Amino acid sequence: MGQRIKLFIPLAIFMVLVFFFWRGLSLDPNAMPSALLDKPFPVFSSTTLQDGQPIYRDSLLGEVSLVNIWATWCAACKYEHPVLNSLSSEGVRIVGINYKDNNAGAKKWLDELGNPYVFNIVDADGGLGVDLGVFGAPETYLVDKKGIIRYKHVGIVDREVWDTTLKPLYDQYSLTSN
Repeated sequence: MGQRIKLFIPLAIFMVLVFFFWRGLSLDPNAMPSALLDKPFPVFSSTTLQDGQPIYRDSLLGEVSLVNIWATWCAACKYEHPVLNSLSSEGVRIVGINYKDNNAGAKKWLDELGNPYVFNIVDADGGLGVDLGVFGAPETYLVDKKGIIRYKHVGIVDREVWDTTLKPLYDQYSLTSN
């Protein structure tokens, strides 16, 4: 009887591990909930990338915005950049947060690749990113007219993400009095 128990314990442990592994495979790796959903965008005080002018949270009020976390060191950001340029040319309001980056390099990057942003907030030390709960770049937040975060997308914004997820929300919040 003791020999059977010794064989059963490793088998039971193995089966439990298999279950958790199988369960983990069914989870969406991009589904990272944000504690800030349906809460105001964090209060901040910074400068704009292009001209170094002071900028505050109030600059996000009045219009629905996509707030895009980006950096020149982020390869995925370069991949999504043409889509952001296209969306901007279609009238989508995009605000950039240049995250833990070099200002001169970021300005050069925008000069060379185009600038889809209404303005860029400098977040050189990552403090605003910490307040937002940023995991890394790129990340994009949908912020309503009152400055409330309504959605967080972790990863690249491509046409599929825009068409199926962000655009319906952008349109919804653009039409409401929020």
